[in-house]
Amino acid sequence: MSAILIADSGSTKCEWCLLDNGKKKKVITKGISPYFLNGNEIVALLQKELLIKLKQNTIEKIFFYGTGLKDNNNKRILHTSLQKIFTNAYIEVQTDLLGAARALCKDEKGIACILGTGCNSCYYNGKKVIKNSPGLGYVLGDEGSGAYLGKKVLQHYLYNTFDEELMFAFDKKYNINADEILNHVYKQPQPNRYLASFAIFLAENRNHYMIENIIEDGLNDFFFTHLRKYHESWLYPIHFTGSIAYGFKDVIASLCNSYEMELGNVIKQPIDGLIEYHNN
Repeated sequence: MSAILIADSGSTKCEWCLLDNGKKKKVITKGISPYFLNGNEIVALLQKELLIKLKQNTIEKIFFYGTGLKDNNNKRILHTSLQKIFTNAYIEVQTDLLGAARALCKDEKGIACILGTGCNSCYYNGKKVIKNSPGLGYVLGDEGSGAYLGKKVLQHYLYNTFDEELMFAFDKKYNINADEILNHVYKQPQPNRYLASFAIFLAENRNHYMIENIIEDGLNDFFFTHLRKYHESWLYPIHFTGSIAYGFKDVIASLCNSYEMELGNVIKQPIDGLIEYHNN
């Protein structure tokens, strides 16, 4: 079997897995997105964070799934960057959405959903993405995502909507003020990641009614805005991947029940499903 390198990249981190003679080697690097990095920066990142850990393996095939790759120019930038490093390899660059669909559904029909830093969803016919309801990014949309939920946390804190118990818990955990928050959101790079980092506050304060309301309302916004648009949502299982979906899968299951949809797989990261898909 030829050596295969599989990558699943979000905006925050990229997970790699080398398959070589039945052995698996996993590597984590920073996220790789042409929206945030140019070609030279991608090459430098690969050299610094990936190659040093792969040693002298000869890679024959690369399957890269990532965020921001629906744009053909971004896809070309990434393909060219990979080709500069792996000069003799066959390289396939695809969207993170197709990667999620392959990881979750394999060769079966279904709805594949990503709820991580951002959100996305599609109807997958077992071979390709047929319909897509995009997340529109953290400013205009990304309902149910980490950035969306984290933004709700900050709104509740900055507007003093949280009760005394939650205000105290927030101050104790983060020790930041409004000016620092606004500076990060409006003046620092990658504010989507910054917003998403506050979603952990929800996970750490479950069972408080305000926290549960934020989680349920935020995830319901994803169901209402996106899943309700597919008539296939009532014909095939709804699968989820991403840290938010995995962390709040009890709420996901409850919402599926409310909408009379069939819940399928819920996995934290697509990489293991992609390993199985490409091994087969």
